Amino acid sequence: ASELCMDGPFRFSRNPIYVGDWFIYAGVTLWLATAWPLAFAPLIWLLLRYGVIRHEEAHLDARFGDAYRDYKTRVRRWL
Repeated sequence: ASELCMDGPFRFSRNPIYVGDWFIYAGVTLWLATAWPLAFAPLIWLLLRYGVIRHEEAHLDARFGDAYRDYKTRVRRWL
């Protein structure tokens, strides 16, 4: 990352793209009129949260330091 983005949807969520992905996942589940994909939702969330976001946040913390830590105190991870 070369710049810390705090504008647009990043004012409300530190991970708006992942939030959007969840809405798409839920929408496709409803569109298919089946509930079985919801059984995988907790596993997907765990993989995303601890397999991806944890590393992204560590990178941003190391790269931007206090600016990122201040951003984390003002903006929620999800919604």
